[in-house]
Amino acid sequence: MQTPRNNLFPVFLKLSQLKVLIVGGGFVGQEKLEALLKNDPDAQVKIVGREVSDSLIQLAAKNRNIQWVVKPFGPTDIDSTIDVVIAATDSREVNLRVRNAAKAKRLLVNVADTPDLCDFYLGSTVTKGQLKVGISTNGQSPTFAKRFRELLEEALPEDTDELLKNLNHFRNRLKGDFASKVSQLNELTSSLIK
Repeated sequence: MQTPRNNLFPVFLKLSQLKVLIVGGGFVGQEKLEALLKNDPDAQVKIVGREVSDSLIQLAAKNRNIQWVVKPFGPTDIDSTIDVVIAATDSREVNLRVRNAAKAKRLLVNVADTPDLCDFYLGSTVTKGQLKVGISTNGQSPTFAKRFRELLEEALPEDTDELLKNLNHFRNRLKGDFASKVSQLNELTSSLIK
């Protein structure tokens, strides 16, 4: 019997160039907003919720790219400006309505804590300057992803960004065809993992 594997395709989105709708103004909505802002402080986000917590409002007030509206979700909340949808309410029925409305507009949707309804997951990330590492357990254990993120944050040196700048400088000076450049870069970086 073959062991199941994670077939997710990792993608890094430019959240400052897309608009994300979060439906849900409570703890889960705030958790999703914090994850987005951790990865891109300039993320463009619209929050819709029957209630919006004071802490979420305070977080939104610090960022001009975040809008919030206190109202129940309706399909018209997914207007032509929305690119990605996150359903983060405490109601499976509302989350399902959000998902169906997003799918009707052919948008990618994440339904918090409901992997079978998600097109994508918000994985854990490690950022050291220009290096970003995404971690996914395919929805099996966000806690493990969090712990592994903490391990990588400790293991990666603080000067990782300087290394990337130097490698980029070297790459830009290489001559030859693509295969030759790859070979030279592989040779140069092989000592990084020994």
